Amino acid sequence: MYFNVFGEKVSRRRYKEMCEAAKNRRELIAAGLTSRRDLFKMGLLTASGMLVAKSGLSARAYGQTQTNNPPSSGGTNTSPGTNQNCVPGNQTASPPTRAFISPLPIIPLARTVSALSPTPTENPNTAAGEVRAAPFQAPQIDSTRFPVVPATLYKFTQKQFTTSGMSPDLPAQTLWGFDDGTGPRSPGPTYQAFYGRPQLTRNVNALPNINQVNNTGFGMPSVSTHLHNAHNPSESDGNPCDFYPAGHFCDQYYPNVLAGFNSDHAPNGDISESLSTLWYHDHRIDFTSQNTYKGLAGFYCLFNQFDTGSDQTGFRLPSFPQHDIPLMFNDKVFDPTTGQLVFDLFNLDGILGDKFLVNGVIQPFLNVEPRRYRFRMLDTGPSRFYEFFLTGNVGGAGSPTTNPYFLIGTDGNLIPNPIQVQSVRIGPAERVDVIIDFSKFAGKTLYLENRLNQLNGQGPAAVDSQLAPQNSSTTECSGVLNSANQGAIKPAGAGDLILKFNVSGTACIDNSVDPATNPSFYQLPSTTATPRIVRTFKFDRLNGQWSINGQFMDCNQFRFAVQQNSAEHWLLTNLTGDWTHPVHIHLEEHQIMNRNRVAPTVPTDLGRKDVTQLHPNERVELFFRFRDWLGKYPIHCHNVVHEDHAMMALWHVVPQGDNVAVP
Repeated sequence: MYFNVFGEKVSRRRYKEMCEAAKNRRELIAAGLTSRRDLFKMGLLTASGMLVAKSGLSARAYGQTQTNNPPSSGGTNTSPGTNQNCVPGNQTASPPTRAFISPLPIIPLARTVSALSPTPTENPNTAAGEVRAAPFQAPQIDSTRFPVVPATLYKFTQKQFTTSGMSPDLPAQTLWGFDDGTGPRSPGPTYQAFYGRPQLTRNVNALPNINQVNNTGFGMPSVSTHLHNAHNPSESDGNPCDFYPAGHFCDQYYPNVLAGFNSDHAPNGDISESLSTLWYHDHRIDFTSQNTYKGLAGFYCLFNQFDTGSDQTGFRLPSFPQHDIPLMFNDKVFDPTTGQLVFDLFNLDGILGDKFLVNGVIQPFLNVEPRRYRFRMLDTGPSRFYEFFLTGNVGGAGSPTTNPYFLIGTDGNLIPNPIQVQSVRIGPAERVDVIIDFSKFAGKTLYLENRLNQLNGQGPAAVDSQLAPQNSSTTECSGVLNSANQGAIKPAGAGDLILKFNVSGTACIDNSVDPATNPSFYQLPSTTATPRIVRTFKFDRLNGQWSINGQFMDCNQFRFAVQQNSAEHWLLTNLTGDWTHPVHIHLEEHQIMNRNRVAPTVPTDLGRKDVTQLHPNERVELFFRFRDWLGKYPIHCHNVVHEDHAMMALWHVVPQGDNVAVP
C-alpha cells in the first residue's frame, strides 16, 4: 500500500512517479541548479513563473486537488499524534517515526573565548580573509563604551556534521550547524547576552564546497548570519547581500544597547524598547530557506536589570535556563526510501514538512515540575504557521481539554501585562514568550498541540466540515485574525501533537511571579509622533515570482532612504489573493496601528513586533522609529521560500531621507 503525505492511498505507478519526480528534482539541485535564475535559464519555469508541468520534474505535475481529511493518528504512514495534511498531495510522505520517545534537548549556552586571532579591527581585515561590508559604527560613536575588542568574545564556526538525534527511527542525518568550540550542533548554541555588555562574534565559514558530493544535494555554502532583530548597526546585521564563501570570516559587533541611546533617549536608550527573545540564522540571498532548513539557526536571549534571568529579582520571571526554555519549531520532509532529509527547490510556493521538530528532535517529550515555566517559542519555518494550544486528556475518557496559559511577549519584546489566552498563532520567524503553570497538573500529561490547518505555502486553510468544531465561535482561538482565517482551527486532539509534557507529582518551590496577579513589565512606547513620511508596500506576484511594489530583489539597488532619527508610517498591502505573508523589517521594531483601518485586538498584535502577518486582502499600518545607526537593511517576506524568490527589497538609513512614498 502506498501513500502521499495526506495519508491518501495512491497507485503503485503513481507512487513510483512521485518518487522519480522527487529524485529528478534533487539531481538537478545537486547539479548546481540552485536558484530561480537557473530555472529560468533552463526553461523550467513558464511565463507565469509556474514550474513546467512535466512528469518526473515538476512538483505541480500531479494536479492541485487536495483533501482536508487527515488519516487517523498512528496510521500506516503517520507518527502518533500527527496529521499528514502538510505538503502538496503529489509529494511522497516521510518514513514513519514514533512520537514522544526522545527527550527534548535543552540547547547549551554558547561558550565565550578569551581572545581571537587575528585580533578584531575596526576596519574589515580583508588581508586575513574577513568579509565585512563596512567599519564598526559603535566604536566610532564611543570607543570607551564600545571598544573595538569588547570583553565578551565568541567564535562560531559553521560546519557540516552528522547526527542521529532527530529520531531513532531515521538514519543519521547530515546537517549544517554552529560550533563554539564544543562541536557543531543544530540548533546552534544559545547566547546569554546582557544589555550594557557589548560583544563580538567571529563567524567562520568552514562548510564544504558546493561541488563536493557530500553536500547532500541542497544548501549554498556561502553565508551571512543575521541576528534577528537586534538593534544592530548595518555592518553587523547579517545583510543577505553580505555573504562570504568557505575559508572566510566576518566579525559581527553586537552592542547590546537600547534603541535611542544616541538620539532621543541618550545615553542609555529607551527602556520600553528592551528586547528579550531573539534568534540568529543564515540569511544568504536566494538561499536563506535552504541554509536554515539545513540547520543554521539558534537563539539569542537578552537580559537586563528587570528581565534578569532569575525568579528572585526584577520581574521575577522563571529562572534561565532551568525553568526558562527556548523552543525552536520547524517541520521537515525525509526521503521515503533513504530516510534522508530532503528539500524541494522546485516548490516556489512554500515548503511544508510532515515531521514536526522541537529543538532538532521529532516530537520530543519534556519532564517538568508542577510549577511555572517560561517558554520562548520560535517558528523557523520555512513556511508553516502554527496555532499552539495546551491540550490535556488525550486518549482518556471523554473529550480532550483545552487549558489556558499566559502570553507575556511578542517577537523579541515583553508586553505591558500578561494576557491569559487559549492559544497563540505564530508564523515563520515570529516568537512568543509564554508562561505555563503546571502546578494544577501534577502527575498528569499535557501536549503542545498545533490545531491550525495548513495545506500549502498559502497559509491557514479551512478545516473540512467533518473536523470543524461544532461551536464556531472564536473563543478557543485567540489567533483568529480575520474572516479569511475563520474555520482554520481543528478541534482539541485532532491537530498535531508536537511536544509532550510529563508533569511530576512532587511538589516544589516556585519563587516566580504569578501572571494571574497581573504584574507589569515594560510600557509600550508612544506612537503619537507625526510621521515624516508614509510609505506603501504592495506584496504581490509578478510573472509568477514574488515581488514588492512590482520589483524583484536586487542587491545593487536601494529602493528608498530613511532619515536617521525620524518616525515613519508604513502601509503593507497584500495583493496575492489567498496568501498570508509574514513580513519582516530589519533594524527596528514596529507597532501595529491598524488592520484594514481597525485597531488590533488579537493579543499577539498588541505588543512590539519585528514580523507582522499580512493576511489575504489586508492593509496593515505600522509605526516606526529609525534611530542611531546608518546603513542598509532589507524588508522581506519571512516565508523564506518567498524571500528567496525575490520578495525582498533593500533600503538604507541616511542623515537626510527621501520622500519616495511608493518605493
